[in-house]
Amino acid sequence: MSLSERDLAFYRAWADLLDVMRTYADGRDDVIFQKEADFPDYIYRMARPYDLPTIVMSASLSRPDGYPVLMLNASPRHTVFKEIVIHPYESHVYRKATLAADGTGLTEGPRRFDADRFRALADQLLGAHAATPA
Repeated sequence: MSLSERDLAFYRAWADLLDVMRTYADGRDDVIFQKEADFPDYIYRMARPYDLPTIVMSASLSRPDGYPVLMLNASPRHTVFKEIVIHPYESHVYRKATLAADGTGLTEGPRRFDADRFRALADQLLGAHAATPA
């Protein structure tokens, strides 16, 4: 199944968001980045090459004991409408981000969902916290 340039841009934006999550977790001592699941077509690809920029379909910011605080997951490639679900774990409320109209980055409705917005949401859920001293 060949992906369009727009779909590839969506998955590149997802991979960038995963990097933001990892960096955020690396800067704190009260949260860890956890891969929760791989894309199903990666798991069942057998000998076929894998052409997405990441194998990770869902990931979380979790407490050090592994309990999730913020879950994010991306639509698998077979879906028509690609979106990222942003779900605070203990809440029934969730948000959705899609590829920006210009094909770069993500938007949540009319607003960009960039690293600053992600950090603000994570800080809100986890509380502002200084980085671990070196």
